[in-house]
Amino acid sequence: MKGDYQELVDEISALLGTPATLENRDFGLIAFGAHDSDDDEAMDPVRTRSILTRKSTPAVRSWFEGFGITRATGPVRIPAAPEAGVFRARICLPVRHRGIVLGYVWLLDAEPGPSHERLGAAMDVAARIGELLADEERAGADLSRELRATLTAERGWQYDMAVAALRTALGPDADGLHALVCLAPWPGEEAPSPRAVPAAAALCAVPWRPQATPGAAVTGGQDPGRGAGPARRRGPAPASAAGAGSGPAAAAGAVPGAPAPYAPGSVPAGGEGGAHRALAVLVRLRSGDNLSPATTAAGRLRGTAGPAAVAGIAAPRRGLADLDASWREASSAARAATAQPHLGPLAEWAAIGPYRMLTALPPAEPDPAVRALLAPAQAELARTAEVFLDHAGQAGRTATALGIHRQTLYYRLSRVEQLTGLDLDAGEDRLLLHMALKAAKL
Repeated sequence: MKGDYQELVDEISALLGTPATLENRDFGLIAFGAHDSDDDEAMDPVRTRSILTRKSTPAVRSWFEGFGITRATGPVRIPAAPEAGVFRARICLPVRHRGIVLGYVWLLDAEPGPSHERLGAAMDVAARIGELLADEERAGADLSRELRATLTAERGWQYDMAVAALRTALGPDADGLHALVCLAPWPGEEAPSPRAVPAAAALCAVPWRPQATPGAAVTGGQDPGRGAGPARRRGPAPASAAGAGSGPAAAAGAVPGAPAPYAPGSVPAGGEGGAHRALAVLVRLRSGDNLSPATTAAGRLRGTAGPAAVAGIAAPRRGLADLDASWREASSAARAATAQPHLGPLAEWAAIGPYRMLTALPPAEPDPAVRALLAPAQAELARTAEVFLDHAGQAGRTATALGIHRQTLYYRLSRVEQLTGLDLDAGEDRLLLHMALKAAKL
């Protein structure tokens, strides 16, 4: 954006044959043209201070505004005033957009001065600057409240009203192409300014909590093999072999050693860990086949969130009507990247494979057939089974990936069958085991 301003300022300088300086409406310096004159008076104290400190004093601002520049719609000539540090006369070109002054282009004035036609052409360039300033101001507006309301509302009239408010706040950008990014976990309750994130239209922090799988422990000495359903091909595994029953060895619900997953939801009512948050980022795109603005924004924000943070990126969509679906996709991708580090730390929803389906399912108890395998004591067997299934049941590739001998692999797989009662030669049993192991990480 700064490069665009500099190019336009240089265009005005070339058009009028004198160095130009661009300031915002608060007299903060944005860009200035090159000064190659040997005339020391051209660099009077006011211009020098503006360039060196990137701002003007309140007294200088008040003096210039006294010539009506805040109301002017065309060039304003301002005479020299040595007593005020203004050794050279000025021409001020008000930078406006839709009638609102957003900044000023300053030029040194000299007799006979630029022609009316050239000043008119310079005002046309100033109008283009006004469009850029308006876009930046709109992008820098704090839309956290509107975006948060949209992402947390249930489908229905509340969601429709939230989308309408966000659409109004975004203006013409609302109908453009966007991608939604979910960054989790996010430290704190505040979102950064969109100005600090390239291509960001809006950001907000939303509630996010660790998602535990219901029934995460086998209690009461229950046999984990009982009630396994039609997929069971073998008899129930003995409780002693499964390591089941009450106590620590019976804990299930996650593959041991997996990172703690995060999932969207409301602030928890209590319990350990308290409330966590995620950051939602609505990113503007130029084309649906180029997600680089979203990945760039996510990468920059991860540096702020910390090394444990992951980012999920939803599929691109035009407009805001399906922003809730985009948020589910972005959240799913972030959860998948947390469960499977090789998918992250930046995961696109389109690339998370089976997790597209698994993250869409409501939390459920682990399938009875795999509960024993999910016990902490069976972590090595659970990993062996998952790697075996990830490699399509090819023993050679699996043994290589695990760094073990084939006979060791075959022994472990037989132990998996004993614990689960599943037949790893049966396609449906393989599917059940594979999905159950993946789901447990969520």
